[in-house]
Amino acid sequence: MSPFDVEEYLKQKRAVINLALERYLKHCRRYPEKLYRAMHYGVFPGGKRFRPILTLAAGEVFGGKQKCLLPFACALELIHAYSLIHDDLPALDDDDYRRGELANHKVFGEGIALLAGDALLTEAFHVISEARVLRLLKPTLVLELLHEITQAAGGGGMVGGQVVDLEAEDHEVDMATVENIHGRKTGALILAAARVGARIGGARPKEMQRITRYSRFLGLAFQITDDILDAESATCTAGRASKKKEEKKATYLSIAGPGAARDRVSNLLQRCLKEVELFGREADPLRGIVHTVASRVS
Repeated sequence: MSPFDVEEYLKQKRAVINLALERYLKHCRRYPEKLYRAMHYGVFPGGKRFRPILTLAAGEVFGGKQKCLLPFACALELIHAYSLIHDDLPALDDDDYRRGELANHKVFGEGIALLAGDALLTEAFHVISEARVLRLLKPTLVLELLHEITQAAGGGGMVGGQVVDLEAEDHEVDMATVENIHGRKTGALILAAARVGARIGGARPKEMQRITRYSRFLGLAFQITDDILDAESATCTAGRASKKKEEKKATYLSIAGPGAARDRVSNLLQRCLKEVELFGREADPLRGIVHTVASRVS
């Protein structure tokens, strides 16, 4: 049996997701031209597509079909894209660059960037409430998934985490506060991505518990690796937050130091692998994702 090729898997899934995102955004051409261009710029060129790939991988473990998983995977990526546009605005991270390119507001202006983020957020819910999705999945399940995603994206999840993150700037905070910020601002959407995929695949309650723990550990590890990479980044032109703003952030790294941060990542990722041990080869993509996160700071 040949070993699982995670890089090839990620490449293939990224291509599938990009194609689907282009298709979903195609109808947005009828919106005001500048709005459409700002929306498209916020989604393409994309990054790792980490969240939607996680949705596909978690769903496939339990036999979920790609055509059922894709609308939700893409919706989560649209929500993520909106959050990045808003994060870069002067009122938040005040970042001029994203992924090595000018931030949305530097190209289209703050007003259009703000509205493009709003449009991507609402477009996400348009995608998963289409009649076609309701023909593929039970309407009650779609409603439950919609509820879970809104919880993850809103004040109880990502947005609430962003608020706590802002309030923590220039203040002394403890590790529990940092992990709370990470668990909401970054982890909530990652948690939802895995859980939504698993639920569409038909995971049973005990399997859902394992996927939930896996994705919580993964989300925290992912954010800590981001902190490590931010600290190691020499310039803001790589698409990272500006040095001035980054120094104010409450991070695991700023409290525990680089050595402890790396140890924490290693421990969290080992716990991820433990949670999916019983799922067999079907969980190879989930294991591959863990190793990919580990390799970011190896």
